[in-house]
Amino acid sequence: MNFVFVDIALLILFVIFVSVFLYRNKKNLKREGLLFLYRTKWGMQLIDKTGKKYKKTLKFLSYVSITVGYLLMVGILWLFGKIIYLYVAYPAVVKAIKIPPITPLFPYVDKLVPNLGLPTLHFVYFIIILAVIAIPHEFFHGIFMRRYNIKIKSTGFGFFPFFLPVFLAAFVEQDEKSMSKSGIFKQLSVLSAGTFANILTAILFGAIMIGFFVLSFAPAGVQFNTYSYSIANISSIDSFNGNFIDNPTYENLIELSKEEGYNQIGIDGVIYLSDKNLLIKQEKNSETGLLILYDEAPAINADLKGAIVEFNGAEIKGWEELGSEINKYFPGDEVEIKTTEGDYEVVLAEHPLDEGKAWLGIGYQEQSRSGVIGKFIDWISSFKKQNIFYEEKFTGAEFIYNLFWWLVLISFSVALVNMLPMGIFDGGRFFYLTILAITKKPKVAENWFKGITRFLLFLVILLMVFWFIGFV
Repeated sequence: MNFVFVDIALLILFVIFVSVFLYRNKKNLKREGLLFLYRTKWGMQLIDKTGKKYKKTLKFLSYVSITVGYLLMVGILWLFGKIIYLYVAYPAVVKAIKIPPITPLFPYVDKLVPNLGLPTLHFVYFIIILAVIAIPHEFFHGIFMRRYNIKIKSTGFGFFPFFLPVFLAAFVEQDEKSMSKSGIFKQLSVLSAGTFANILTAILFGAIMIGFFVLSFAPAGVQFNTYSYSIANISSIDSFNGNFIDNPTYENLIELSKEEGYNQIGIDGVIYLSDKNLLIKQEKNSETGLLILYDEAPAINADLKGAIVEFNGAEIKGWEELGSEINKYFPGDEVEIKTTEGDYEVVLAEHPLDEGKAWLGIGYQEQSRSGVIGKFIDWISSFKKQNIFYEEKFTGAEFIYNLFWWLVLISFSVALVNMLPMGIFDGGRFFYLTILAITKKPKVAENWFKGITRFLLFLVILLMVFWFIGFV
């Protein structure tokens, strides 16, 4: 919480600094379209020198960059289609997600989707990431322009007028006549260069992130996300919270459930536990007549929470260690378990499937996200074991790691979205040039370009309508 105040203070200072800077240099600031642009000549000598010095390397990279551009374009169109299908076919999921389908990245956007478990996107992160992403993106545009002798008029950065002076966007402004006179291959190279730079940025900082994590974190406990459970027939339930129940139904169980705490559910003399939330989540499963119910195990009886870091004084760094420690005790033994949430006194029970063996009654189910971005989030975190609790070796390690994590995710996201074949993105002109190369007819290419832009805009509006319907 203290850092949030520091973050807000830095935001205020940043706004003041940029405001004063723009006021003192207002002659260079002009409104064009949706943006205020501040034009300079920064970096032009370096861009020109790089573009001229590494011509052979850049020619080879042109083929790679264009290929990556097409792959990203196919990927974003497929993702767009998946999102539309989700919003049309699954309104309940839309209602659970809550945030609009078209949501720009901004500081603390993670708070809108707490169920995804994203780290906080601090304002400090946001500014650093903008710079790290924008500079290579525009620099690559520039060096490929100079590689193919396309003139550059200026460099600089822009601001969205409604957020002036917080949200920045860097740019390298080419001479349009010089760009248009270049061949299609050269133009495709320039247009795809920015997204190619973002992909390289994601790869580079992904490697840095993994290396930093290995050096800065160590296993310090085990995570569990479920208690031991069994599958039971609803029709077999004969008691609920100590009261006899006849001909039980799913709706009946929901009505009888306590708002807080666990309900005791009896089946043939065996007691199971379930809170109301667990029952509600199983509405679809209930149609089969089956329910998942927690076993009356030591962990749930003690309301054990958090990652386990010590078991009766022994440090726990993995599940094998925890299992070995439990095996040293017998059913009925009382042990002290230390977790990240506190200390617990737990009486071990007998394992239901192994007579005479001590039993705690916890487990871990692997979690996975859906969708392209969700799968990418899982992939960039796959080097960490989900069921292990990691502890930072020095203060601030988690803060730095989360910065790298967001940098990788946003770099990939920007590369993907930028190749959407719409007029405002590089992918728009990239698509136009592709159709022109195929048909050799500028008018046909222009009609295709306008058509897909309008179609995608229609789909965006459609998405927002379905989001609004699902949300309300």
